[in-house]
Amino acid sequence: MIFVGEGALLRRAVTHAATRGHPVDLVCSTDPLDAAAADAPHLAGVDVNAHADTLARACSDGIVWSLNNRQIFREPLLRADGLRILNIHNGLLPRHRGLPSVAVLFALLHGDTEYGATVHEVDAGIDTGAVLAERRFPIGPEDRYHQVMLRGIRACQALFEEVLPAVTAGTARPARTAAAAEPSAYYGLRALDRLDAYRDHPAYPRATDLGAFAAHAPEVARALSCPPSLSGGADCRTPGPMDPSG
Repeated sequence: MIFVGEGALLRRAVTHAATRGHPVDLVCSTDPLDAAAADAPHLAGVDVNAHADTLARACSDGIVWSLNNRQIFREPLLRADGLRILNIHNGLLPRHRGLPSVAVLFALLHGDTEYGATVHEVDAGIDTGAVLAERRFPIGPEDRYHQVMLRGIRACQALFEEVLPAVTAGTARPARTAAAAEPSAYYGLRALDRLDAYRDHPAYPRATDLGAFAAHAPEVARALSCPPSLSGGADCRTPGPMDPSG
């Protein structure tokens, strides 16, 4: 199997898979240490879509995991023979599509009472593929951004460990489409342009309490630090080359 992503969530997943005897054929991330626990080859943080042939040749079981991954999978990787790409998403789909760092903020502003993690098939859309499984937890009336985000990350890790045996055994099947029975919303960087409308919202203080995650969500922190008149401007929100799922 191949892992694509970054950070502690990716590294924990690689370690978990390796310690349980699953083949880790390649880790695609910015940090070579992400592959160390599995003693696996590492592909530096580049556009994986440019290396579709490399991934297809390297993958011994046809499984590609996406965890804390800001890249969008595109052709020809999506149609590479024998590859099944699965994303562990921090959020409930399709209600919290897009960037988790933005989705958590608006989940609190919109009064959502649940959050969680979802594993889904990756298709040509963003967080639109069929859902295999999810883990839900309640959002309390006093919960703050950093608390919900941390619980979401923990739910992602637990969900990966839960579904790994069925995925590797070939028995994991879609439970529903991502669009079934739930309202759909997408939260990319452009959603931050709407923050001005919420500055007087009673949930704004706890929805914007990033805590330790301010360092991991710089676009959100920048948008929150801007004066209201500039919150949607180029000085406050500088999109990168990709505005994808998480």
